[in-house]
Amino acid sequence: MSGSIPFYQKHHRHYDRGYRSKEAESKVSQYQSSSRYTAGSSMSATSSSRGQEFATGLSDTEEARVRDTAAYMARRDLFTSGLEMERSELISRKQTMRESAERISLNKRIHEHGEHFKRMNEDSLMHPPEFVIKPRSHTVWEKQCVRLHCTVSGWPDPRVVWYKNNVTIDPLANPGKYKLESRYSVHSLEINRCDFDDTAQYRVSAMNSKGELSAFASVVVKSRFHRVLKLSTQHYGITFQTHIVDRFGVSFGREGETMSLGCTVIIYPSLHRYQPEIQWYRNDALLSPSKWNHMHWSGDRATLTLTHLNKEDEGLYTLRVTTKSGYETYSAYVFVRDSDAEVEGAPGAPLDVRCLDANKDYIIVTWKQPAIDRGSSILGYFVDRCEVGTNHWIQCNDTPVKFARFPVTGLVEGRSYTFRVRAVNKSGMSRPSRVSEPVAAMDPADRARMRGTSAPWTGQIIVTEEEPAESIVPGRPLELQVTEATKNYVVLSWKPPGGKCLEGVMYYVEKCVSGTDSWQRVNTEIPVKSPRFALFDLAEGKSYSFRVRCCNSAGVGEPSDPTEATTVGDKLDIPSAPGKVVPTRNTDTSVVVSWEASREAKELVGYYIEGSIVNSNVWEPCNNKPVNATRFICHGLMTGEIYVFRVRAVNAAGLSQFSQESEPVEVKAAIVQDGNMGPGGNVGQLTEHRPRWTGTHETVQSPPDTIQKRSKSSALPASPAPPYGISVLECVRDSMVLAWKQPTFIGGADITGYFVDYREVIDGVPGKWHEANIRAVSERAYRVSDLKENRKYQFQVRAANMAGVGIPSLPSDTFLCEEWTIAVPGPPHDLQIREVRSDSLVLLWKPPVYQGRDPVNGFYVDIKEADAPEEAWRGVNNKATEKTYLKVANLKETEMYVFRVRAQNKAGVGKTSDVTEPVPALTKPGTKEILVDVDDDGIISLNFECCDVTADSKFVWSKNYEEMTDSSRLTVETKGNKSKAVFQTPGEEDIGIYSCLVTHTDGASSSYTLSEEELKRLLEISHDHKFPIIPLKSELAVELLEKGRVRFWLQAEKMSASGKVDYVFNDNALSQGEKYKMNFDKNTGVIEMIMESLTPADEGTFTFQLQDGKATNQSSLVLIGDVFKELQKESEFQRKEWFRKQGPHFIEYLGYEVTPECCVLLKCKVGNMKKETSALWYKDGREIKADEHLGFTEGVLKLEIAQISKKDSGVYKVVLKDDRGTDTSTLNLIDQGFKDLMNEVFSFIANSSTPLKITSTETGIRLYTFVSYYNDLLQVTWHYKDSAISFSDRIKSGVVGEQLWLQITEPTEKDMGKYAIEFNDGKGGLRRTVELSGQAFDDAFAEFQRLNTLVCEGAIGIKCMYLLLKLTLFLSGRARVAGGLPDVVTIQEGKALNLTCNISGDPIPEVTWLKNDREITSDDHCILKFESGKFASFTITAVNTADSGKYSILVKNKYGTESGDFTVSVFIPEEAGGKKK
Repeated sequence: MSGSIPFYQKHHRHYDRGYRSKEAESKVSQYQSSSRYTAGSSMSATSSSRGQEFATGLSDTEEARVRDTAAYMARRDLFTSGLEMERSELISRKQTMRESAERISLNKRIHEHGEHFKRMNEDSLMHPPEFVIKPRSHTVWEKQCVRLHCTVSGWPDPRVVWYKNNVTIDPLANPGKYKLESRYSVHSLEINRCDFDDTAQYRVSAMNSKGELSAFASVVVKSRFHRVLKLSTQHYGITFQTHIVDRFGVSFGREGETMSLGCTVIIYPSLHRYQPEIQWYRNDALLSPSKWNHMHWSGDRATLTLTHLNKEDEGLYTLRVTTKSGYETYSAYVFVRDSDAEVEGAPGAPLDVRCLDANKDYIIVTWKQPAIDRGSSILGYFVDRCEVGTNHWIQCNDTPVKFARFPVTGLVEGRSYTFRVRAVNKSGMSRPSRVSEPVAAMDPADRARMRGTSAPWTGQIIVTEEEPAESIVPGRPLELQVTEATKNYVVLSWKPPGGKCLEGVMYYVEKCVSGTDSWQRVNTEIPVKSPRFALFDLAEGKSYSFRVRCCNSAGVGEPSDPTEATTVGDKLDIPSAPGKVVPTRNTDTSVVVSWEASREAKELVGYYIEGSIVNSNVWEPCNNKPVNATRFICHGLMTGEIYVFRVRAVNAAGLSQFSQESEPVEVKAAIVQDGNMGPGGNVGQLTEHRPRWTGTHETVQSPPDTIQKRSKSSALPASPAPPYGISVLECVRDSMVLAWKQPTFIGGADITGYFVDYREVIDGVPGKWHEANIRAVSERAYRVSDLKENRKYQFQVRAANMAGVGIPSLPSDTFLCEEWTIAVPGPPHDLQIREVRSDSLVLLWKPPVYQGRDPVNGFYVDIKEADAPEEAWRGVNNKATEKTYLKVANLKETEMYVFRVRAQNKAGVGKTSDVTEPVPALTKPGTKEILVDVDDDGIISLNFECCDVTADSKFVWSKNYEEMTDSSRLTVETKGNKSKAVFQTPGEEDIGIYSCLVTHTDGASSSYTLSEEELKRLLEISHDHKFPIIPLKSELAVELLEKGRVRFWLQAEKMSASGKVDYVFNDNALSQGEKYKMNFDKNTGVIEMIMESLTPADEGTFTFQLQDGKATNQSSLVLIGDVFKELQKESEFQRKEWFRKQGPHFIEYLGYEVTPECCVLLKCKVGNMKKETSALWYKDGREIKADEHLGFTEGVLKLEIAQISKKDSGVYKVVLKDDRGTDTSTLNLIDQGFKDLMNEVFSFIANSSTPLKITSTETGIRLYTFVSYYNDLLQVTWHYKDSAISFSDRIKSGVVGEQLWLQITEPTEKDMGKYAIEFNDGKGGLRRTVELSGQAFDDAFAEFQRLNTLVCEGAIGIKCMYLLLKLTLFLSGRARVAGGLPDVVTIQEGKALNLTCNISGDPIPEVTWLKNDREITSDDHCILKFESGKFASFTITAVNTADSGKYSILVKNKYGTESGDFTVSVFIPEEAGGKKK
């Protein structure tokens, strides 16, 4: 019989015996064999000759008597077994009742404990159901009991449901028949007194919140009276034949009407006690009786009544009649049109209203948009709610929402609601949709507990008492996230905080605009109860962050972690328009419409199809309920009219644009070609109703057959020629994979699919043809299943296009269905030749279906000339290629070639593929290659042009010879005979071989290899084109001009007269004015901006932005921090310098110079002087009187300081003054300045010293050197053998005039060695050395002895008198400290210290005070005085601990130096010290 392929075959495998488990098949086969054996022994041999008749060998009267006897025996056995069962039940009834009462009490306590345990440990223990022990199949006799057991684990505890033939088993509907038990995760189904109707496949389903799992078992009930009934058939019991007649056809209705669908069912043989199972389906979904659907079975007629049609009722309706012998189905489509609008021009009603994510006070309502808007776009939708039990509808949203999803808040917990939706456009409001199913506003966990079962028994009862949580503030909510965001609302979801105090917890939601820290509470009045919340009235385009706080009677908790910034706007885009629409003739009133799916469609709901008679401009919807497929049969068309069709996609965001209109198609039956057709062939109309086939199939991908051109001589397309070259790609025990070649003529239209037929060949005699596939396959490879092993088969293939199904191919060779066991791979297939040129071509193939023992790891390509013998085959590649394509080069022009491919794995090289058709190595005239282009906007594209395109030609782009369907990286634009593939964001992932094939041509194709180097080159060009740069000779720089002005400038290489410059400071444009002077010399390209001065407000970034047409460039200079401060300081200095030089000024500031005579010369160079200009010298603020040292010669002022000493230290200043202004120059000669000056003086003194010489005196040996000038501050060090000499009475040093000497008294040989004097100038110093040893020491020592002898012999008197006189003079004039200083001074902190000593000497000595061997000067704390040349005083006004130390007074004149030392010790009183501690 004719009918569509049963969709149950795909989704409900257990309905067909072909899908039974191995165990069930074994049981059935055993029963069948036993039945055949018994029946065969009791029946005559002639019974088999009656064909399909049921013969018992008895007359009608005898047969009736046997049946009555069988009934009597059945009743007797039923009575006996029933009496025994009642006795056993009576004995255990009392005990069972007691156990039941105890069990009920215990289960209640266990349930309470289990619920608490689940709440406390839900996250850590939850896992999906798992069958530890699955139910097993049983074969039993009639009237016996059977029990199916299974053990299930999972948490939460799974809910277990038993099914019989996919129908839920309800023990209450069949009292005493079924008994369900569940103990300790062990679940059982007991079937009492099994009869023939209990033979079925049983399914047990376990489900919890983590998932669902099912297990299957078969029960076969065998009859004890099969010998008497003698109904031995192919299956157990009776074989029923089912016929569905008087069928309902394609039906059309309107919303609000009532429609009945009915069929007459004939079942043979007809048994009074046996009734089939009648089921109705809509779009593969089983229907159940409801207020919308009424079902009736009269015994011979099945009826489905749709009481109130709505668009939700549109779809494919299927009647399924199930008997013991199988099932039969019939399907037809029901179309439901919109009812008339209440307001003219108002849109159709929305449909399919559903409720999702229901919580305590929050529900998401979804719906589907209507197909028609009656000429005015839908502005939005209104959602209404109604509490169950009332008729009062409340509108939920004030403004229409365009998104087909809306969160409804403000519900009352525990109450149930229904919802409906209305659409609105400019004309008015639509009719309301069908109301949704009722849904309760309650916590999902409570809803799950209401549906679930109790927790398992753990073997112990634990009673716990929780601490009261009334005073505990709840913690932070967890896992806050934005689950949905549109321009109308944002939905938040989170998890409650862990721990206790969850009872009575509610939530406050807060929002914050991104970039601010201001949090605003959204629900200020009433907190929400559900962990979901929808926020409205948000500003579109703005970004927000959100956080949630928990609250209870104890207070408000801490906020959760805020969400990431969320921009308010629709995240879900409207889908793109579907692709090309192809109509195909079907029947006299219908057309099959196919289209390409939308490429950019997220959360796609389906498609709406519209049709229009050509030139009528009136579009009518073909369906009012979205379809999910890309193929639809449009019914109800007018025969003979020419229609065009268009399609648009729909999702929650809205409806897409319409696709392009299809080609016109005439409504009439599809063309059927006459020709050789197998007995089972079917070239009829491509309707949904094709003969049923119970096999399975598997397809192998292949490109569409669109290579051949359309015949120019045919005005209308014809059906294609037959395919050819049928071969086997793989063979297993019960299936074979076939491949074939496309037809040489495709009829002028794209091939839409292929149909495969097969037949068995027995002893060389072909059998009847059978269809292998019900629906056309678009590939040229197909797996034919459900074949028989070691049988021989032939195959034929037919091609179909929009004109119809072509004639079948010639029968293939005879193939043996036996499993391939070879280790090497099978043959590759579907060889294609592309890009044929005079010296090369590209060969493509598909890998073998049969892999062999190991996976395929490479391919070899063979080539030979077309007319060459088989021995001429040679390999193209010596090394196996892993790719499924290869470019064959070095071909001879015009030579004909053929190719074949072999695959290899670890075991070796496999079978060769079929040989390709001969192809000449010739570049066809007009052939063009793919060209790469980079436009002015920097967009990289591949361009291909073909001169041989037809109206049906398509440009098919591929990467690495695989068709590209993802447009995110490459967008294809085709206009006329040119196609462009545009790269979106070129990157490394785009590297590869790009090829373009033009369909309906003679194989026009080309390729382009995008390598890494080529990509890099193109990206550089793209960047230059996209962002053309004005080249610069120099970047933005800054320099100072006269008067401290600041100049910013750069130089461009070349700019046109239309070029312009923008001057920017800290993102603010600058303009010409008093502060800024701009100049742009377009001839030289120099751009400058001059500022008179810099202020602190000018700190920042200066930018010059250049634009010349499309080319741009900019250069910036950052002047901040120390860089800006230095520039500003220098600018101010230059500005002051300019004003300073307008009057008398210093060209060279005051400095010093040391003359060779060791005099210090202070000098400066001045300019712009005139007679009235005065130059005044100051030291330490006191004017230096003019004397002979003050001079002014040739613009240089000088001040000479001879014999500089400590008293000359100070601050020197020169002031130039006249009526034009004043200029000052200062020289600091204090501390370090004076030290540096003296070091330079010491350097001159050291360099003037003479070599160290040796002389002898009457007392010893003297080493000496002369300097040009000696200064008392000069520090020298004497060394002996590189070590400083420690002076004593025997070895002394001294200075006499300009002579520095070292006296060695009474020298000995121990004094021999190297001596040196070192001058310290603060730098490296200077050292003079002499060697006092050898002959030099001998001569000096001899001279010492001689002089010493003379003194001893007589000159001692005169000498003594002379020395006495000299000593008297020396002692009388030598500087001395007469007395008055103590050795130690101990004084209390805070007291005043005053010491005075007498000083003598002529000339008056210089007095210097030292502390810890460092010179100190007089200040407010320490006052030093030297009065009348005789009295030196030392005063500390208030001593402190820092004043403790060693003090010295040093007096010096030309006769010598003397010092006095004392120590100051400051103590703290004990009381004060104690307090400080």
